[in-house]
Order: sequence, then C-alpha cells, then structure tokens
Amino acid sequence: MFEIIPGILEKEWSEIERKIEIVKPFAKSIHVDIIDGKFSPNTTFLDPMPFSKYTKELFFEVHMMVENPIQYLDSFAKAGFKRFIGHIEEMPDQAEFVIKAENLGEVGLAIDGPTSLENIKVPFSDLDCILLMTVKAGQSAQAFNLEYLKKIEILLSDQNNIAIPIEIDGGINSETILLARNKGANRFVSTSFIFGAHPPAGGPQDQFNLLKKSLK
Repeated sequence: MFEIIPGILEKEWSEIERKIEIVKPFAKSIHVDIIDGKFSPNTTFLDPMPFSKYTKELFFEVHMMVENPIQYLDSFAKAGFKRFIGHIEEMPDQAEFVIKAENLGEVGLAIDGPTSLENIKVPFSDLDCILLMTVKAGQSAQAFNLEYLKKIEILLSDQNNIAIPIEIDGGINSETILLARNKGANRFVSTSFIFGAHPPAGGPQDQFNLLKKSLK
C-alpha cells in the first residue's frame, strides 16, 4: 500500500492554511514540518493550535526537525495530530521519546540524509514508521540524493523490518518516487513538487495525481 503525503514547510499560518485548503479535497494525510532554527538554520511556524480546525477531517503527522522533540509532543497531540516523527540528531533520549509518543498516537523516528541508520538506538519493532531524508533536512526544493536510498536496503536486509512503513522525504517528484518505491519505500512526502511556484494548469491536484500515476 503506497501513500503520497503533501508536505507543508512554511513560516506563516496564512500560507499553511492556504495549502491545507488546496489539498484537503484529494489528500487523506498532511505532513507538517516544524523547524526551530537550532536543528537547521531555517525556522517555521511552530504553534500547533490553529491546526485543530482541520485535524478532525484529515490525518496530520508532524515532522519535528527541532532540538529535543519530546517537548513538542503534548501540544501537537492536543491540537489533534496523530503521528509524531522526531529527528534523532537532536534527541537526547530516543527511548523516552518513543514511549511518550506511542501513548499519544503513532510514533516514528527520522534520520537526516547524512546520518547512519546505526544511530537509531531503539528496536525498529517499537516504531510505527521510519522516515528517511533524501536531502539535508531543513529546506524545501532540494535535489534528491540517490545515495541516501541505500539505507532502505540496509533496513530491509533484516527480515524483521519488512513490515515497517518506510517514509521518504526530500526531492520527491514523478521520477524519484519510482527510485524510492523500487528500493522498498511505501510513503512519499512531496512538498515543492506538489506546491511548485509554477505548477501546470491543474495545479497541485494534477501534481498529486501524477505522483499516484507514477506508482502504478
């Protein structure tokens, strides 16, 4: 089962809401990036509460590119988010994060493009998903790095990991989505390809459908 998830990385709520309104007629899930300026020089909108207007009708996951992501769990859960994905690079205690997040919804760990899978210190069986960046985390519209897909092969070389959903984020378009799928990924976050500055006549929905068609 493959899933395409529109990604939103923005500094202002008005732009976030505009994008939610665009994709809600055709997307089942939305991926929201939060960045605090410490994990990455970039920063985004960090207040979860406005999302509560939409979290009853759509499935929201939060991708936490932040220092000590455990501190954001309660507030995003209160706003109705259902999946919590924290980056391990700025996570003091992975086990503590997983235990807390799994009591609030689905839990995943994310690793940046240059980070090794060996840096994940909790059993994969404790997770609902793994998010692998195929770019350097923190900015949208970066080029897809094929080398980072090798982590999927490493992950799936252990038969115990076959069932875990693998989510790919970074540079996903109608060509790179096939590269990721063929390696074994089954969730694909697309941000700039769906919400491009110069989309075709049909706009984001056509781009979303093009990604779906690519997987057939």
